[in-house]
Amino acid sequence: MQKVCALLRALAAPGPRRLSELAAETGLNKVTALRILDTLAQEGFVARAPDGRGWRPGPESLALAAGAGRPDDLRALARPSLVRLAEISGDTVLLSVRSGVEAVCVERETGSYPIRANYLDIGSRRPLGVGAGSLALLAWLPDREVDAILGIVAGRLEAYPRLGLAAIREAVAAARARGYVVLLDRVVDTMGAIGVPVRDPGGRTVAALSIAALSARLAAREAMLAEALRREADLMERERVPADTRGRAS
Repeated sequence: MQKVCALLRALAAPGPRRLSELAAETGLNKVTALRILDTLAQEGFVARAPDGRGWRPGPESLALAAGAGRPDDLRALARPSLVRLAEISGDTVLLSVRSGVEAVCVERETGSYPIRANYLDIGSRRPLGVGAGSLALLAWLPDREVDAILGIVAGRLEAYPRLGLAAIREAVAAARARGYVVLLDRVVDTMGAIGVPVRDPGGRTVAALSIAALSARLAAREAMLAEALRREADLMERERVPADTRGRAS
């Protein structure tokens, strides 16, 4: 356990870290350090850097950092977009990332007409497919991966009677057709959200931007809000979203 903690502590330094640097800093030999890093990568706590030559904190570490209020690269990249979207919409804007078969809210910005709900808190989790940001993380994955995820989350949907597997599959198909997710009155009565995926340079979905509001407010401005979300997601992608390389071997 001390070896794991030492590696995670070393990875907290800014920028990707080479295996040789991590080994030297922690006093571990490279074989041991790599074995631990591979295990942490499988669990989502570390990931390979986009250039493949270093290691950085993964989405699980991102979720922990978010809960502790600590900054990270993805959240910093998204902050201007969240601020602009909150100003344009007046509603609650969320940044979500995937953690296994769940979506984790890692950042939030509220506008002048926010809704209050604990499922919008930073650090809150939902099964993939439940909520607009969560569905945006799911919808553009490969079909086989979507099937595998839904097979797992099927047993976690009891709390969401309006979002069974069939409804989620229909929502995935609709999102792919229109280019964004919209869910109204499906998770919480009178509440809804619109979301879009954010992709890394390889085209893999690594995050989602979403706007949550009263369903009536969203329905009246759906096209405008969807366009604004897509514009901000495109901007984040051009500014180099970190690659999602969880679980890759060195």
